[in-house]
Amino acid sequence: MVTVLRVRGFALPEGEPVDLYADGDRWTTDPVAGAELAAEGWILPGLVDAHTHPGAETPGQPLDVRVLQGDLQAHLDAGVTLIRAPGLAGDPPDWFGRADESPRAFHAGPWIAQHGQFMQGWGRRPEPADLPAVAAEQAARTGWAKVVIDWRPGDDVMPVEVLREAVTRVHGVGGRLAVHSQHAAGGVVAVEAGVDSIEHGMGLDLELLPRMAEQGIALTPTLSVITAHLAQINADPERARKSWQVPGASVHARLTAAAVEAGVTVLAGTDSRPHGAIAHEIRALVAAGVSPHHAIGAASWTARSYLGLPGLVDGAPADAVVFDADPRTDLGQLDKPRAVIIRGKRVRLRP
Repeated sequence: MVTVLRVRGFALPEGEPVDLYADGDRWTTDPVAGAELAAEGWILPGLVDAHTHPGAETPGQPLDVRVLQGDLQAHLDAGVTLIRAPGLAGDPPDWFGRADESPRAFHAGPWIAQHGQFMQGWGRRPEPADLPAVAAEQAARTGWAKVVIDWRPGDDVMPVEVLREAVTRVHGVGGRLAVHSQHAAGGVVAVEAGVDSIEHGMGLDLELLPRMAEQGIALTPTLSVITAHLAQINADPERARKSWQVPGASVHARLTAAAVEAGVTVLAGTDSRPHGAIAHEIRALVAAGVSPHHAIGAASWTARSYLGLPGLVDGAPADAVVFDADPRTDLGQLDKPRAVIIRGKRVRLRP
């Protein structure tokens, strides 16, 4: 006999009382006799890591299924029930994003980059004329494609004509296009081409933010990893003096807060190992001046909506993470979820 799980409490973002039952992999408010109360408290529709690359321990290594399984379990333990992987070390197994031991997942397959750019051993580097078709083929298979449009200082930024054609082709197959950009020139090209999301966005011109909001271009600032890397660089004054990253990284927190203020959809993503560190990204957003409500939303209901999944309503996927208190008023709650439920099944319960 299948046990039907029940959760009740206050559903975020509104904080309204709810009483939900897992009808298979869908929530329903219709009571189910004999349902087991899995948890009671403050309920999120699961946390989301919108920029994570599970499955390889170091850059350049091939996808390792054992490592992938461990990374996904770490996400689940942290309450992450949905991930977006804008770039993987290889094509994942069929169970990726579907198995009980895996968060739901969107992915863009291997990165697509220009010749001579990106990390050796990873990604694909088609000829410029072929790149839009390669991106469209990927998006047709998995819903997303990821293009690295700038890399080191002095490298050529992807021509706007090529990127615009890639956007057109990807949208033509019903997909979406994410781009890696860490230089101001790349941000200009990304916005001009009308991409769907800018990953990192270090160096973005603040004047582009209203256009991003108007065009629906999301920003995934991966703030915590950039802030941590900046601290490492600044610990060595000589290295800091020479590093091209310092100017952009030093104002990245201010850029992130300004993006939220401008109405840009900001998504929380960790881009780091170990996996399961989404709470660090939420705290980094708050430290940057983003309200706890918007910071947690970037790692939950806002991100789920952007990725096409509803929250805690009838018919929504049966995912939830339950806390003893409102995490918006106590960020420490993020480190100790009372229960994690995915696909109507409990994967974690704290005594």
